[in-house]
This record gives sequence, structure tokens and C-alpha cells, in this order.
Amino acid sequence: MFDDVFALKLLTIMVLLFVTLIGIGLLTVAAMYVVDITQRKHTIRRNYPVIGRFRYWFEHLGEFFRQYFFAMDREEMPFNRAERAWVYRAAKNLDLNLAFGSTRDLNPSGTVLFLNSAFPTLERDAAMPSAVTIGPYCRQPYTTSAFFHISGMSYGALSAPAVRALSRGAAKAGCWLNTGEGGLSPFHEEGGCDLVFQLGTAKYGARDMDGRLSDEKLTQLAAREAVKMFEIKLSQGAKPGKGGILPAEKVSAEIAAIRGIPEGHPSISPNGHPDIRSVEDLLDMIDHIRQVTGKPVGFKTVLGDKQWLRDMVAAIRLRGIDRAPDFITLDSADGGTGAAPQPLMDYVGLPLKESLPWLCSLLQEAGLKDRIRVIASGKLINPSMVAWAIACGADFITSARGFMFSLGCIQAMQCHKNTCPTGVTTHDPKLQRGLDPTDKAERVAHYHRNLTYSVGLIAHACGVPEPRLLRRHHVHMVLQSGLSQPLNELYPEPITLIDNGESSPALDSNPKEVTHE
Repeated sequence: MFDDVFALKLLTIMVLLFVTLIGIGLLTVAAMYVVDITQRKHTIRRNYPVIGRFRYWFEHLGEFFRQYFFAMDREEMPFNRAERAWVYRAAKNLDLNLAFGSTRDLNPSGTVLFLNSAFPTLERDAAMPSAVTIGPYCRQPYTTSAFFHISGMSYGALSAPAVRALSRGAAKAGCWLNTGEGGLSPFHEEGGCDLVFQLGTAKYGARDMDGRLSDEKLTQLAAREAVKMFEIKLSQGAKPGKGGILPAEKVSAEIAAIRGIPEGHPSISPNGHPDIRSVEDLLDMIDHIRQVTGKPVGFKTVLGDKQWLRDMVAAIRLRGIDRAPDFITLDSADGGTGAAPQPLMDYVGLPLKESLPWLCSLLQEAGLKDRIRVIASGKLINPSMVAWAIACGADFITSARGFMFSLGCIQAMQCHKNTCPTGVTTHDPKLQRGLDPTDKAERVAHYHRNLTYSVGLIAHACGVPEPRLLRRHHVHMVLQSGLSQPLNELYPEPITLIDNGESSPALDSNPKEVTHE
């Protein structure tokens, strides 16, 4: 009898709860109906009350469904699933071999193919990457044999655990870590890796109270053993012609102190350096920082207009080779981790496939290729494109998004919203919990080592003992016709000039376009 009464009461409660939930649901729908039919901002919702709301929901979810269910392995942008999967496997140190043939279509225009040698390099003849020195005219030149490094990502744009993991991983891998334009944080130094201090248009971390470049701050930075080089950022792939953007919600007291800016306010850098308005200004700034710090100084840019680089080469010949930049970091128009206006991201600047061979040819023709080291950046996350960049003439390659993937990034496209689900680009402690710096540092190191090894495999297949010996004649590029052509025919390598006082296309004050463009 007691059990029957209890069951009846339980059933009554459940019925009441059900009716209450139905009632709340109906009231909610009614409220949504009234709101939708009276609002004037959204046509779909006004014409189709309540039901129209599903459009926006599906539009939001569509991005995630395409990533996991509908897009093929080679279809996604900016990085497809096959590219990301290789990085994930490399970072986890898993088997990188595949079965049953490639899924890559070899017919689209621009496809890169390496020419295997009939007599590949034997394992016994394989060599480690040779060492390269940057800044031979500095008081403290920098020499490294690693050709793959971590590109500029600021603390602030990245979370503390992410920067910690990158610093520790870079130290394990023996590569450098670029600080990004947000200044030098304790997390960059934590792992003990080599650092490149990036000087953005706002001079974060090296500015005085008025926002001008401070020699005192530069001297303090240069005194740190870990800081090996200084990079002046003129522009970056995500937003050439626009400064860095850090939303107000990411500007904590700590970040404000590191950058020298007000807490809780958006951190928006100028779209250019107010004190660098010409080639002469740039060379003056490079030489000034080099004299103050004693360390190599170069600049980062996205190539658009080319004349200014010809003018720079001419100015170097007048000033002397010791006054040249120690390196140029060339970013691609499709590079960049930062949030940016879509018109700049989609339409401004030249992609690396065009700009890198041109820059290397210009420097080689002017006899500056061994003086000014070229660092290539922009979507170079897999061995094939790293090997291509080296063959084109790059001395080093840097990657940001490749190392973000090694940290666990899933390309959720939430970098600027402080809602990154993997904790890489968020300052939300709940979301950061999933990113263990100790574990991810190992993955950073694994990714670097596996990529370096895989580039070596390509070099050995082409018949050279180490990656730095790859040249343009080792590479073919597929044309619109579907047939391929040697890269050294598409972008001929010019003969190096001998300084005899004669003019040349690279140095002429009013040059014609050279053939390798």
C-alpha cells in the first residue's frame, strides 16, 4: 500500500514537472515570437519568427560540422585536415608513414614536386644541417645550425601556458622563439631557449613613457643572454598595412606592465613606424639598434611594392655592406595568426610562392645573399613547403601556426575572442587548464625534430646530403597546362654582381622589371 502511494506521488510530481517545462517552453516560444516579429534588424527573423533563429544557429554550427564531417581531407582552409593531421602525428611522435598512396592531387597549378635523384644520398653520407651565422659585423653574431624556428607570437595573443610550452619546447629542440611584438615576458624566458625580440610599431617592451624607442630598454634587453637578435616588424601576413590588435579583455595588469600600456584598454599598434618613413630611416634604425645592442638586427615584412627593396640595395652599396640589415624575415600574404580585417587578409600583399624567389634573386644579384640572411614565414608547416623555401634560397624558416597545432590547436578560428577551446589563445583559466606546458613542450620538440628529419628525407631523395644544399633545379612547379616546369626556369637564379661600378637592374635608380618576376 505504501509503495502504491509513493509511486502515485512520484508520478504526480513528474507530471507537474513535465507540464511546467512544457509551459515554460511555450512561454519562451511566445516571447521569442513577439520579439522576432517586432524587431527590425533581422529580416529573416521578422518574416519567419522563431523558425528564422535556426538559420543563425546552423550557420554557426556549420563551421564545425564542415571541419569534422563534410570537408574532404584536402579541402579546408587555411589548413586542410591532411596538413593538420601530419603536424599532430609529428608532435605526438607517432608513425608518419601512410598506406595505399597519396590523397594529394598533383594536377592543380602551383603544385610543388621535388625531383628525385637516380643516386640518392646514402644514410652513411647524410649530414647534419650546416651552421649559418647572422650578423657577422655585430659585436655578438648569432650562429645556429637549426633551419626551422618559432615565428612571432606575443604573450597576450597567446596564453601563459602556451608561451611556457613553446619556450621549453624550443630549448629542447634547439631552435629560437620569436617574442612577437608584445614584449618580452617571463614566460618567454622560462624554458631557457634562444629568443628573437620583435620590435613592433608601438615599440612594446622597448618604449619610454611617451611611446618612443628607449635606448635604455634596448640595452637592458640586450643584456639578457637569451635575447640573440632584434627584429623590426614593418608588416605581417595577416594584416599588411595595419598594426597588431589585442582586445581589451586580454589586456590584463601583467600584460599592460610588460607592454607599457593602460590595463583593460584595447592594444592597437600604429599601422606603421612613425620614425621609419623611408629606406634611409629603416637603415638608420637598424644600425642604431645594432650599435646599442651589439646584436644582429633585421626586419620583417610582407612583400608588395618591390621598388623600395631595390632602393634599399642601392643605399647599402653607398653606405657599405656593414650597414646592411643582418636578416630579412619575409612573410606571406596568407600568413598570420592574428585577427585582421578581411580585406587585408584576403587581398593585400604577395604570397610567398612569388615573393620569396624574387627577394632571394635580388639579394643574390646584388652580391648580398650571404650578408643578408633570408627567413621565410607564412603557412610553412609541413616538410614539403619548408624544403621548397630552402630550395628557393631561404636560410631559415619560421612557423607560428605549425607550432600552435603542435600545442593542440584545432583551427577553431576563435583566436581573437578569448574563447579558444584548447587554451592556446585564451586567458580564461578554465580553458587554459587543458594545456599542460610540460606535455606540450615535448610535443613542440617532437614536431620540430620530425619536421627537420622529414626535410632531410626530401633532400636525400634529391641527391644532396643535407637540406641547405637544396636548390631551385631540384623543384618543379605544375603550370596551368597541367605540366610542370623547373623552378630555376620560372625564377632564374641570377649571376652575382661584382662591384665594378656598373649599373644593373637591381641597383638602377629607375630599373625595368627583371625577367625572373
